[in-house]
Amino acid sequence: MRLKERSGRPFLPNEALAAGERLLAGFTRGQLQPRITASWEPQQASRAKGERGGMADLADSAIAARVAVNRALEAMGPELAGVALDVCCFMKGLETVERERQWPARSAKLMLRTALIALSRHYKPPAPSRRSRVEHWGAEGYRPELYS
Repeated sequence: MRLKERSGRPFLPNEALAAGERLLAGFTRGQLQPRITASWEPQQASRAKGERGGMADLADSAIAARVAVNRALEAMGPELAGVALDVCCFMKGLETVERERQWPARSAKLMLRTALIALSRHYKPPAPSRRSRVEHWGAEGYRPELYS
């Protein structure tokens, strides 16, 4: 992947890279990575009906991380969330993503950039402008506009 645009700016802005790293951190903290090896930890032979398991066995921090990852994926939308998960969390290469999704060559790069920019807006929304802020009579310095 070309690291710079023709203008000399980085292809992925720093905010987008930070958003991808934050998604990976939440994905890891939420223990969402599937196991690929056998677990040698002892398991209960059988679980009685109604006993805890699944989400109940996770720590509160892991559950909170899963909720945060789900919110981030919803913010990107279904069209962009998949490519961000594949590249940032499952560590797939862009060529692999293009082949699996039957996308044209070099299209995953643009989709990833779009996804990470949308994700960076989710993590750090733009500051509201002075005009868009709701003001009320009790706010200091507020004066209503009088029309004649």
